[in-house]
Amino acid sequence: MIRSHVLICGGTGCTSSGSKTIQDTFARELESQGLSDEVKIVQTGCFGLCALGPVVIIYPEGTFYSRVTPDDVKEIVSEHLLKGRVVERLVHKDADAPVPADGAYSMNETAFYRKQHRVALRNCGLINPENIDEYIAMDGYAALGKVLTEMTPDDVIQTLLDAGLRGRGGAGFPTGLKWKFAKAYQNEQKYVCCNADEGDPGAFMDRSVLEGDPHAVLEAMAIAGYTIGANKGYIYVRAEYPIAVNRLRIAIDQAREYGLLGKDIFGTGFDFDIELRLGAGAFVCGEETALMTSIEGNRGEPRPRPPFPAEKGLYQKPSILNNVETYANVCQIILKGAEWFASMGTEKSKGTKVFALGGKINNTGLVEVPMGTTLREVIEDIGGGIPNGKKFKAAQTGGPSGGCIPASLIDTKIDYDSLIAIGSMMGSGGLIVMDEDNCMVDIAKFFLEFTVDESCGKCTPCRVGTKRLYEMLTKVTNGTATMEDLDKMEELCYYIKANSLCGLGQTAPNPVLSTLKYFRAEYEAHVRDKICPAGVCKALLQYVIDPDKCKGCTLCARNCPVGAISGELKAPHVIDPAKCIKCGVCAERCKFGAISKK
Repeated sequence: MIRSHVLICGGTGCTSSGSKTIQDTFARELESQGLSDEVKIVQTGCFGLCALGPVVIIYPEGTFYSRVTPDDVKEIVSEHLLKGRVVERLVHKDADAPVPADGAYSMNETAFYRKQHRVALRNCGLINPENIDEYIAMDGYAALGKVLTEMTPDDVIQTLLDAGLRGRGGAGFPTGLKWKFAKAYQNEQKYVCCNADEGDPGAFMDRSVLEGDPHAVLEAMAIAGYTIGANKGYIYVRAEYPIAVNRLRIAIDQAREYGLLGKDIFGTGFDFDIELRLGAGAFVCGEETALMTSIEGNRGEPRPRPPFPAEKGLYQKPSILNNVETYANVCQIILKGAEWFASMGTEKSKGTKVFALGGKINNTGLVEVPMGTTLREVIEDIGGGIPNGKKFKAAQTGGPSGGCIPASLIDTKIDYDSLIAIGSMMGSGGLIVMDEDNCMVDIAKFFLEFTVDESCGKCTPCRVGTKRLYEMLTKVTNGTATMEDLDKMEELCYYIKANSLCGLGQTAPNPVLSTLKYFRAEYEAHVRDKICPAGVCKALLQYVIDPDKCKGCTLCARNCPVGAISGELKAPHVIDPAKCIKCGVCAERCKFGAISKK
């Protein structure tokens, strides 16, 4: 009889930290202690708190162990699983929070999880994603059964409309309306597509859903197929997501074996099957028409709209495209009702949103919160604030398509309309936090360089315009721009937004516009004063040695790769700015804090 379950994170983050080795070590230790028949090891998806991986949770107590190493496993097995004594040094808990004697200090009691509400991530970290029976035990495929036996396609559409589900891929278009449009077009062949390409830097929300709960996406796609009258689905997933791809393949095979994909599902006469298509990592293929063009085997380039995919999409047939997180909400809405989902969030942004929280933040990881949660709650309460006592400066939402939100707007509610109103956007859910050491001009340049590289080149405003804009930003960071250049940059931003063919070009200027709006003084410092206030832009930096602090140890001179530092032993040294390449090695090696940037 199984009395305990050891859940080990098998997401990409923990896997890269060695969770597979920990799993194997647990199996050997349980065998050596004679516990193999009493304790079951379960490989799960991501628990969310990636900064503390590898993560192990032991049930029924719910004890959350973090940063577990193979050397810790023997102690956990002998103390916790054999003797019932929690290994307190490994328990993740809030500061000064005592761990109960029974070890029942669960993950939900910590600040990181307390304000979260998991809907799209409901099964991630709870079930083995490679076992369809565990998904079924969590009401898996019950929604599909309900739809096929109790609901008409119009009922499904109305339920989604009443729930207020909007696309989680970035645009926020009402899901029910998209499905309604596709249903209305008559054709012998229609398609259901899933965008699992996820190209934003720092984003890993969809990857985590696919790794932790792949059947939720398959089931929702089947429901979509029934609703619009399609019998074929495609999941366009990044080839760089090997764990997600493998688990999707396993899930599709299992669903076919159980008769949940394929012919005559649930004996209702409904046929639906799904195929995978691996993307090569082109950011532009996140745009719906470019994605469909890529599935067809062509170069991933967007097509002019109209006609929209609901009328002429994949292979010129009526098609819908939703992203992974959107589909992950569908089954719960069908089972729990539209009112349940609509009760969460704000008036125009219902439900929850998953964010990949990264950058200058203590608790890096995956976060799911109700729409309307403030940025402050996510950064300070859930994220644990900024490391090393630094000040919060800005947050970037929406990836290269979004904007930078300054500290003065930290109490902004996270929903579609509020973010657009301040010059940013929800995007797919990347949330990058920056502190006082970040240069906002450099940040804008980083994101624009990404979009320049990822532009497909089909339209001139994007292909040429973003390149010219990047060159202007480079002049700013090099200290060669003029004040007139700032006005020209802003004018070019609006031109690119208004004239680009697809969403990549239309949103590419957002990081520049938002930083010009909220951090213009930083731009002006680069241009007028020839300094980078954050000390990031190398062309504007100068390393200097404080003669009062320098002990003349010669360590800096001996490590300078270009011989730019001179001075006698036990006498203050100096740096020749003409020779200095601003690598910073001298400041790193100085033991007396005598070298600084200005």
